[in-house]
Amino acid sequence: MKIVLASASARRKEILSMVCDDFEIRISNANEDYSPDIPLYDVARLLAERKALSVPMNDGEIIIGCDTVVLCDGELMGKPKDRDDAIRMLEKLSKNAHSVISGICVRSCDKMFCDSVESFVYMREMSRAEIEKYVDKEQPYDKAGAYGIQESAGAFVSRIDGDFYNIVGLPICRLVEILRDEFSILTV
Repeated sequence: MKIVLASASARRKEILSMVCDDFEIRISNANEDYSPDIPLYDVARLLAERKALSVPMNDGEIIIGCDTVVLCDGELMGKPKDRDDAIRMLEKLSKNAHSVISGICVRSCDKMFCDSVESFVYMREMSRAEIEKYVDKEQPYDKAGAYGIQESAGAFVSRIDGDFYNIVGLPICRLVEILRDEFSILTV
Protein backbone atom coordinates (compact mmCIF):
# COMPACT_ATOMS: atom_id res chain seq x y z
CA MET A 1 0.00 0.00 0.00
CA LYS A 2 1.25 3.47 -0.86
CA ILE A 3 0.87 6.02 1.93
CA VAL A 4 -0.22 9.57 1.10
CA LEU A 5 -0.12 12.43 3.60
CA ALA A 6 -2.83 15.02 2.87
CA SER A 7 -0.90 17.94 4.34
CA ALA A 8 1.45 20.77 3.42
CA SER A 9 2.91 20.77 6.95
CA ALA A 10 6.68 20.31 7.06
CA ARG A 11 6.31 19.19 10.69
CA ARG A 12 3.88 16.39 9.80
CA LYS A 13 6.09 15.29 6.93
CA GLU A 14 9.10 15.14 9.24
CA ILE A 15 7.23 13.16 11.91
CA LEU A 16 5.79 10.67 9.40
CA SER A 17 9.26 10.14 7.91
CA MET A 18 10.37 8.77 11.31
CA VAL A 19 8.26 5.64 10.72
CA CYS A 20 7.66 5.58 6.97
CA ASP A 21 10.44 5.71 4.39
CA ASP A 22 8.26 6.03 1.32
CA PHE A 23 5.20 8.26 1.18
CA GLU A 24 3.77 10.98 -1.00
CA ILE A 25 2.48 14.43 -0.11
CA ARG A 26 -0.81 15.66 -1.58
CA ILE A 27 -1.79 19.05 -0.30
CA SER A 28 -5.36 19.29 0.95
CA ASN A 29 -7.42 22.37 0.24
CA ALA A 30 -10.25 21.27 2.53
CA ASN A 31 -12.55 23.88 4.00
CA GLU A 32 -11.61 24.44 7.65
CA ASP A 33 -14.85 26.16 8.67
CA TYR A 34 -17.09 24.33 11.13
CA SER A 35 -20.50 24.78 12.67
CA PRO A 36 -20.68 26.23 16.20
CA ASP A 37 -22.96 23.27 17.00
CA ILE A 38 -20.06 20.83 16.79
CA PRO A 39 -18.53 19.99 20.18
CA LEU A 40 -15.11 21.66 20.38
CA TYR A 41 -13.40 18.34 21.11
CA ASP A 42 -14.68 16.96 17.75
CA VAL A 43 -13.47 19.81 15.51
CA ALA A 44 -9.97 18.45 14.88
CA ARG A 45 -11.32 15.01 13.96
CA LEU A 46 -13.88 16.55 11.59
CA LEU A 47 -11.21 18.65 9.87
CA ALA A 48 -8.86 15.66 9.61
CA GLU A 49 -11.64 13.69 7.92
CA ARG A 50 -12.26 16.52 5.46
CA LYS A 51 -8.57 16.65 4.63
CA ALA A 52 -8.38 12.90 4.08
CA LEU A 53 -11.42 13.02 1.80
CA SER A 54 -10.28 16.10 -0.13
CA VAL A 55 -7.33 14.59 -1.98
CA PRO A 56 -7.66 12.15 -4.88
CA MET A 57 -7.05 8.49 -4.15
CA ASN A 58 -5.84 5.69 -6.41
CA ASP A 59 -6.25 1.95 -5.84
CA GLY A 60 -3.76 0.61 -3.34
CA GLU A 61 -3.31 3.90 -1.50
CA ILE A 62 -3.84 4.95 2.10
CA ILE A 63 -4.62 8.63 2.68
CA ILE A 64 -3.78 10.25 6.04
CA GLY A 65 -5.48 13.50 7.08
CA CYS A 66 -4.64 15.35 10.28
CA ASP A 67 -5.60 18.60 11.95
CA THR A 68 -4.52 20.11 15.27
CA VAL A 69 -6.29 22.64 17.48
CA VAL A 70 -5.60 24.21 20.85
CA LEU A 71 -8.39 24.43 23.43
CA CYS A 72 -7.95 26.89 26.31
CA ASP A 73 -10.67 28.03 28.72
CA GLY A 74 -13.43 27.14 26.26
CA GLU A 75 -11.80 28.88 23.28
CA LEU A 76 -10.77 26.83 20.27
CA MET A 77 -7.57 28.33 18.90
CA GLY A 78 -6.59 27.58 15.36
CA LYS A 79 -3.96 29.48 13.42
CA PRO A 80 -3.71 33.17 14.32
CA LYS A 81 -5.01 35.67 11.76
CA ASP A 82 -2.24 38.19 12.33
CA ARG A 83 0.38 39.42 14.81
CA ASP A 84 -2.18 40.87 17.23
CA ASP A 85 -4.14 37.61 17.24
CA ALA A 86 -0.96 35.60 17.88
CA ILE A 87 -0.04 37.87 20.81
CA ARG A 88 -3.59 37.60 22.19
CA MET A 89 -3.48 33.79 22.03
CA LEU A 90 -0.09 33.56 23.74
CA GLU A 91 -1.18 35.97 26.46
CA LYS A 92 -4.16 33.69 27.13
CA LEU A 93 -1.90 30.62 27.23
CA SER A 94 0.56 32.33 29.58
CA LYS A 95 0.50 30.80 33.09
CA ASN A 96 -2.28 28.49 31.99
CA ALA A 97 -2.90 24.90 30.95
CA HIS A 98 -4.49 23.96 27.64
CA SER A 99 -5.34 20.95 25.52
CA VAL A 100 -3.82 20.17 22.17
CA ILE A 101 -6.16 17.97 20.17
CA SER A 102 -5.16 16.34 16.91
CA GLY A 103 -7.71 14.63 14.75
CA ILE A 104 -6.42 11.88 12.54
CA CYS A 105 -8.22 10.15 9.69
CA VAL A 106 -6.91 7.26 7.62
CA ARG A 107 -8.74 5.97 4.57
CA SER A 108 -8.34 3.40 1.86
CA CYS A 109 -10.64 2.63 -1.07
CA ASP A 110 -12.87 0.48 1.14
CA LYS A 111 -12.38 1.72 4.71
CA MET A 112 -12.02 4.88 6.79
CA PHE A 113 -11.01 5.22 10.44
CA CYS A 114 -10.92 8.52 12.35
CA ASP A 115 -9.83 9.27 15.89
CA SER A 116 -8.39 12.07 18.00
CA VAL A 117 -5.61 12.41 20.54
CA GLU A 118 -5.46 14.92 23.38
CA SER A 119 -2.35 16.14 25.17
CA PHE A 120 -2.07 18.77 27.90
CA VAL A 121 0.44 21.61 27.91
CA TYR A 122 1.26 23.78 30.90
CA MET A 123 2.82 27.16 30.14
CA ARG A 124 4.83 29.27 32.53
CA GLU A 125 4.10 32.97 32.83
CA MET A 126 5.37 34.88 29.82
CA SER A 127 6.02 38.61 29.72
CA ARG A 128 4.58 40.74 26.93
CA ALA A 129 8.14 41.38 25.71
CA GLU A 130 8.86 37.62 25.52
CA ILE A 131 5.64 37.01 23.60
CA GLU A 132 6.31 39.80 21.12
CA LYS A 133 9.90 38.64 20.58
CA TYR A 134 8.71 35.08 19.97
CA VAL A 135 5.99 36.15 17.52
CA ASP A 136 8.37 38.41 15.61
CA LYS A 137 11.12 35.77 15.49
CA GLU A 138 9.11 32.63 14.76
CA GLN A 139 6.17 34.06 12.74
CA PRO A 140 3.80 31.39 14.18
CA TYR A 141 0.92 32.09 11.79
CA ASP A 142 0.72 28.49 10.57
CA LYS A 143 0.43 26.97 14.05
CA ALA A 144 -2.62 26.30 16.18
CA GLY A 145 -2.43 28.40 19.34
CA ALA A 146 0.32 30.56 17.78
CA TYR A 147 3.24 28.47 18.98
CA GLY A 148 5.43 25.53 18.05
CA ILE A 149 6.65 23.51 21.03
CA GLN A 150 9.54 22.24 18.89
CA GLU A 151 10.73 25.83 18.39
CA SER A 152 11.86 28.40 20.94
CA ALA A 153 8.35 28.34 22.47
CA GLY A 154 9.49 25.15 24.16
CA ALA A 155 11.10 27.51 26.69
CA PHE A 156 7.59 28.61 27.74
CA VAL A 157 6.42 25.05 28.49
CA SER A 158 6.79 23.91 32.08
CA ARG A 159 5.16 20.47 31.64
CA ILE A 160 3.29 18.28 29.20
CA ASP A 161 1.02 15.31 29.75
CA GLY A 162 0.57 13.12 26.70
CA ASP A 163 2.12 12.58 23.30
CA PHE A 164 4.78 15.20 22.44
CA TYR A 165 4.38 14.54 18.71
CA ASN A 166 0.66 15.21 19.02
CA ILE A 167 1.54 18.69 20.26
CA VAL A 168 3.88 19.16 17.29
CA GLY A 169 1.04 18.16 14.95
CA LEU A 170 0.94 14.41 14.21
CA PRO A 171 0.20 11.84 16.94
CA ILE A 172 2.59 9.28 15.50
CA CYS A 173 2.01 6.60 18.15
CA ARG A 174 -1.75 6.57 17.48
CA LEU A 175 -1.20 6.71 13.72
CA VAL A 176 1.08 3.66 13.83
CA GLU A 177 -1.57 1.80 15.88
CA ILE A 178 -4.31 2.71 13.38
CA LEU A 179 -2.20 1.63 10.40
CA ARG A 180 -1.36 -1.67 12.13
CA ASP A 181 -4.73 -2.51 13.69
CA GLU A 182 -7.17 -1.15 11.11
CA PHE A 183 -5.20 -1.46 7.84
CA SER A 184 -2.65 -4.26 8.58
CA ILE A 185 0.29 -1.99 7.72
CA LEU A 186 3.48 -2.23 9.78
CA THR A 187 5.61 0.89 9.71
CA VAL A 188 8.26 0.20 12.37
